[in-house]
Amino acid sequence: MSLPALPPLPEAHEQFLDSLLKHLRDDERFVGLAAGGSLLSGTVDEYSDLDLISVVADEHYAAVMDQRLQLSAAWGTLLSGFTGEHVGEPRLLICLYDNPLLHIDLKFVVAADLAERIEDPVVLWQRGTVLTDAIEPGDADHPMPDPQWIEDRFWVWIHYAAGKLGRGELFEVVDFLSFVRERVLGPLALVSAGHLPRGVRRLETNVPDFAAELRGTVAAYDATSCGEAIVQCVRLYRELRDRLAPAELVRRHDAERASVAYLHQVMAAK
Repeated sequence: MSLPALPPLPEAHEQFLDSLLKHLRDDERFVGLAAGGSLLSGTVDEYSDLDLISVVADEHYAAVMDQRLQLSAAWGTLLSGFTGEHVGEPRLLICLYDNPLLHIDLKFVVAADLAERIEDPVVLWQRGTVLTDAIEPGDADHPMPDPQWIEDRFWVWIHYAAGKLGRGELFEVVDFLSFVRERVLGPLALVSAGHLPRGVRRLETNVPDFAAELRGTVAAYDATSCGEAIVQCVRLYRELRDRLAPAELVRRHDAERASVAYLHQVMAAK
């Protein structure tokens, strides 16, 4: 296999791609294969999954979508596969293969779908120039954090977490802390360092100093630990907000004061 401008891949990943490309080339219903994620960024390691985009000829798309689970089973030793409605992407098939053991995300699209995308995929194979023709006219548009959206909600979330802490619902607090790391702190920290806002993915590598501080938001199942973790969330959010806030940001000062005061009141009662 000759992959375009990619660094060396782990043997298991290269083996799977070799096999998949052979299947697709031999099936006239498919017109190309592209990749995103770590394959695009050149960061594939032995623990990586593969984010692949199988491009189907328009006239065969409906039939392929009906048969995609059976097709994916024919492309390797499929242990399990399911569709991606839970992540808002019904075109996605999430697969676990064996021999080699790999997590593979397969998205099935037609070429025109490539015009709207969050990243510019690397084309691994195509018939003619059908994929590059669909990609080149437009630009990728990765969703970015909306500072006002976050500010409008953050202090309400802090009040909610404080209430759960006061009631002793510590599993709820632990879940809340994970949510804030994934939806607020991780994305803002990555953006502040010039990276795309992909939750907390590769945070330890891309923003190691921030990752060290973020450890303070990982609580034990203990009321004191949970309270301190919420306080750390507040501190880190304030720092990131001040660093990234646009001039027009409307700060919810009253909500901030009230929710933080309530948090400390609850913590003092524990």
